[in-house]
Amino acid sequence: MKYAIFGDIHANWEAFQAVLEHAQTQGCESYVCMGDIVGYNADPVACLEKIREMDCPIVKGNHDEDSSREVIQGNTNPIAREAQQWTYNQLNEEQREWLLNLRFVRQVEKFTIVHCSLDQPQQWHYITNKFDAMASMAYQFTQLCFIGHSHVPQIYERDTKVRLLDGVTEVTLEDTKKYLINVGAVGQPRDGDWRASYCVYDSSTKTATLHRIEYDIEATQAKILAAGLPDVLATRLTEGR
Repeated sequence: MKYAIFGDIHANWEAFQAVLEHAQTQGCESYVCMGDIVGYNADPVACLEKIREMDCPIVKGNHDEDSSREVIQGNTNPIAREAQQWTYNQLNEEQREWLLNLRFVRQVEKFTIVHCSLDQPQQWHYITNKFDAMASMAYQFTQLCFIGHSHVPQIYERDTKVRLLDGVTEVTLEDTKKYLINVGAVGQPRDGDWRASYCVYDSSTKTATLHRIEYDIEATQAKILAAGLPDVLATRLTEGR
């Protein structure tokens, strides 16, 4: 079975469509979403309704939760808060309730999915280094776990210790090891590469491959500006930050 595993769509319709089209060319049969369907960009309703139509396994992201509440929770930065409040106003009550009721952690076939870290997933901890990965993998009871949240694609491997496979974009799972894979972001990458990021996992060969996909970034930026969202949300897409 080939899975297209993606997250952090962040209401970027053009990037989301490009990823889905690419996944078809890879022969993907199933789709899995790591959360943060909404937030930042200008197409929250279209992206949300497409995910619901797909009826695929999904976990909740912090923007899914915050954009479902009129009063933004936590210590969100002002630009994100403005985008979340705007998103809240675009969604109807039923859509907000659907997002709010998503689970934090799920198991799909023989792998686990979570938006952030498996240790206290509701606290939205970031995994940015091997020590963060070690804390999460202490709660990982499957060989493989997929995450998002940091918007940076990464592969961590654990045998006697945890290591970041720096620069690696494809890995074949070895039976004696565990793996934690950040699939990056569809809608707002933050690793200096503007292209959408997602992962294809082939459960028959136990191979996971990170892909980068070009999309119509100018159309997404124009929508952000037309919606009256902060200009920086458009410019940062080009920078991949």
